[in-house]
Amino acid sequence: MKQYLSVLKRVFTRDAAADRVVPPTGITARLTLFSAGAMAFLAVFALALSLAAGRLADRWGEDLARSSTIRISAPADQLSAQTAAALRVLEETPGIASVRALDAEEQRALLEPWFGPDLPVETLPIPQLIEVVEADVGLDAEGLRLRLSAEVPGAVLDDHTRWRRPMIAAASRLRLMGWVCILLLVGAVAAMITLAANAALAANARVISVLRLVGATDDYIADAFVRRFTLRALLGAGLGTLAGLLAIMALPGVGETGGILTGLGFQGWHWILPLLVPPLAAAVAFLATQIAARRALTELA
Repeated sequence: MKQYLSVLKRVFTRDAAADRVVPPTGITARLTLFSAGAMAFLAVFALALSLAAGRLADRWGEDLARSSTIRISAPADQLSAQTAAALRVLEETPGIASVRALDAEEQRALLEPWFGPDLPVETLPIPQLIEVVEADVGLDAEGLRLRLSAEVPGAVLDDHTRWRRPMIAAASRLRLMGWVCILLLVGAVAAMITLAANAALAANARVISVLRLVGATDDYIADAFVRRFTLRALLGAGLGTLAGLLAIMALPGVGETGGILTGLGFQGWHWILPLLVPPLAAAVAFLATQIAARRALTELA
């Protein structure tokens, strides 16, 4: 640990003479800035996607786990009687917090995304829907199904299990893919900066030979490269993170469209997480350049 702290202290102690070892401009500088900025921009979106998928999975799990729907399909002259019978059964069933029969306007709103706003619900043989909210003690779904089949022949209980599980699994996998993308971006940053550092070391082979002749140590030379590329990565990642945050804030909010994908973004303390991207990029650049510089200096010896 002390060794790494010593290296960090040497690296971030400015030395104008050592800084001249690494070219301040050129293709390596542009490559490092661009790659760090681009990867940070993508990392912000991958992080936002992963967190949004986690919130979505939690919301689906909580909302659908405590709700059920009863669908009553019956002739028009029997629909009201069966609805009343189903409501009576539900009110007598333990484990139910509340029940409510959806009116025509609510059922029209449910069908509107598929059939348009002018659907004549009153003239169509649409089943009556009853919303059931379960209590904390839980609901015996199988027992309720048996009682409904005996007293309300046209009633079918849907506890959303077949919908909830695949939706939660999909959201969880999407969250996992977001973190996998972040790890791949970290690896890509390390690879890009390693290539850039190797190119800079190879281009300055003669300068390194002269420095060795006048007494410069490999630590002194390596620190110059590590310092330059670490600061470049930090600057590029900072700019990329800022651009990513501005792009995230420009996305439409949930309230504007009500769609699922409009929830992409950060909420609460999660806004702190993107601020960790630039230091992480700098740490990756530090380690990658340190390893590349030591290996290259050994080969040039």
